[in-house]
Amino acid sequence: MNMNTAPEWIARSVSRLRSAAPASDNKAPGDKPARAAAADKANVTDVVAKVAAPRSTNERLAATLRRGQEALSPRALRRLLADLQEVVAPQVSELEGGRRAQGVAQWYAEASAEERRDMWLLLCEQFAPDATRFKSARQRYEAAAGTAEEGQAEISLRRALVSPRTRLLQRFAVFPEGMRFLVDMRAELLPLLKADKRLLALDAELEHLFSTWFDVAFLELRRLSWDSPASLIEKLIKYEAVHDIRSWADVKNRLDSDRRCYGFFHPRLPNEPLIFVEVALVDHISSSITPLLDEAAAPADLARATTAIFYSISNTQTGLRGVSFGDSLIKHVVETLTEEFPRLRTFATLSPIPGFRGWLAKHAAPMLERLDEKRRGELGRAVGFEPPQAAHLLTALEKPLELDARSPVRQLLLECAAHYLARELAEGKPVDPVARFHLGNGARVERLNWGGDPSTKGLKQSYGLMVNYLYDLKRIDKHRSLLAQGKIPTSGDIDSLCKN
Repeated sequence: MNMNTAPEWIARSVSRLRSAAPASDNKAPGDKPARAAAADKANVTDVVAKVAAPRSTNERLAATLRRGQEALSPRALRRLLADLQEVVAPQVSELEGGRRAQGVAQWYAEASAEERRDMWLLLCEQFAPDATRFKSARQRYEAAAGTAEEGQAEISLRRALVSPRTRLLQRFAVFPEGMRFLVDMRAELLPLLKADKRLLALDAELEHLFSTWFDVAFLELRRLSWDSPASLIEKLIKYEAVHDIRSWADVKNRLDSDRRCYGFFHPRLPNEPLIFVEVALVDHISSSITPLLDEAAAPADLARATTAIFYSISNTQTGLRGVSFGDSLIKHVVETLTEEFPRLRTFATLSPIPGFRGWLAKHAAPMLERLDEKRRGELGRAVGFEPPQAAHLLTALEKPLELDARSPVRQLLLECAAHYLARELAEGKPVDPVARFHLGNGARVERLNWGGDPSTKGLKQSYGLMVNYLYDLKRIDKHRSLLAQGKIPTSGDIDSLCKN
């Protein structure tokens, strides 16, 4: 029998057996045919679920035949496990272990997606910490608390927490392309975590290791310029995540004399910026992205520059999700800029608000409920419906750039955006991802800019609105403290919009 059809075969067999069973077997006071049918269906579902449930790697390693959709046969799985175990064999040196890990990486490069998943499952289930050893070490540590043996007991506990998986992944980092291999492997892994919780241990281990390996102490801040290698400039084009780069003329504009672009680099990924920031040097806080991206605009006069505008910050490596570079990047860039341009006094962003339009689509009704009777009437007359409903407001916002400065619709949109940025929290953090990044780094919400990004993308994300986050270098720690208390740091202008 084809194992792929086993669930259907069991379902049919159980159904036939039920049908052939004596009527008295199923009879009970008050029973009805529908109830019996429901019981049959539940029993069939239970049986089929048991058959279809994925086997653990322990079960597969002990088996003879492959089942259903399993990619590697038990024999191939045992061979792969042996190869992985040889990488961390006690008698193998780090250099030799790295060479063996490279061999596994070469197999991985040729493997299918499902075969790669089988390797991930081996890493999760066959290289986990020794639970018995950990329990014993923990009990010893608890018993030694306050005694002369406490230090040694802590050492034993720390060693018990180091899994064979940690040592195995460290060996993969030894060979020249090993770091690239691990970062790319995690990028493949991340989208599958919700569907397969068995992979969470491997993801957590990789994130922990990356947080150590990619610590800012090991990173180098480098300026990217028009004179940088073409391969590096091509990566800038590829990874730009905020404002798409349209042409080589666009790139040249962003790398002109009145601009700066910096990236963090790791010695094991020497030609890959991990994160980069684009900066415009101007004499005021910018309110629109259009002049900054204008390829025909003349360079600004650096002698008059007092303000550095961070207008694009892009992470480039999906596999490093959860490893924070932003805080350190901005600090390093500020230090570098002030050293080159002592006149700089203001450091701010011109940022998108990517989550705003989606949020307002769900919260327009409660925002309308906040209006008093007078303002509700003004808005109703503006949208042509009294009293105005959420759908009326959202329809009126379809062409936001056509709204004049005194429009009640425009005013309400600004208030909604201010509320979204300054009041909306999820688990103590701002709901907007860009706000979460900058506010977490110690900035404050400074100013909303109408029509700041009139592009299709800007209109789709936030009705064309952009926001300035201000980095007041003397108040960064204070702002972080406020955020830790669940209070978003804001300027007086933003507070006024929230109170309307």
